[in-house]
Amino acid sequence: MNSIERLTEILIRLAIEAKQIDTINNKNKSHRLIENNNLFSATLFVSQSDRYLPYVEEIERRLTEFTRLVAANKIELSKVLLQRLEQQISAISNALQANSTMHQAAKLSFDANKKVRIKKAKAKQINKYQDLARKLVLSSHQLYQKLTEHHVFEKRLMDMLMEKERQRLQCKKHENEKLSVEVLTLHQRLGRCRKAISTIERDIELAEKR
Repeated sequence: MNSIERLTEILIRLAIEAKQIDTINNKNKSHRLIENNNLFSATLFVSQSDRYLPYVEEIERRLTEFTRLVAANKIELSKVLLQRLEQQISAISNALQANSTMHQAAKLSFDANKKVRIKKAKAKQINKYQDLARKLVLSSHQLYQKLTEHHVFEKRLMDMLMEKERQRLQCKKHENEKLSVEVLTLHQRLGRCRKAISTIERDIELAEKR
């Protein structure tokens, strides 16, 4: 069996498994803590999703490109793409295996957050007016300084993600679940950081208009 046939068979199995797990995750309340966060870093996949199937479909598109390069006898390019394909397949296979562990960790957080949700809702109403007053007196200079700090933090998180992804690709099987949870946590922190950056940018726009 050549590499194209082997990869095709693997992707057929991964697509079936990804669809099944995506369906299960969609019904899982703890998945709310994971959704809207990309499962993999942008250095590994172009796709951005909290579902597995889009990543499998991206690999399928790369396999089509790999098949075309092999047919055209472009040896060097096909070798590079084959290495990338194997990295992506390894990453998504490990993530599918660790899915249950990731959601167990998310469930613990979900249950803990549920207990304080009502308390936070009351505090949020008070904080909303306090934040509004604070934003009105916050100068553009302070906002730009805050934005710079968040961009530095974003860069640091992205570097940490790349390192964890590298470790996960090279680690032993028994270490993979732990690293997968750490990658998930970093994705969540990066998502919150980017959300904060968007908020600051909107505040700067409003401040400059005033």
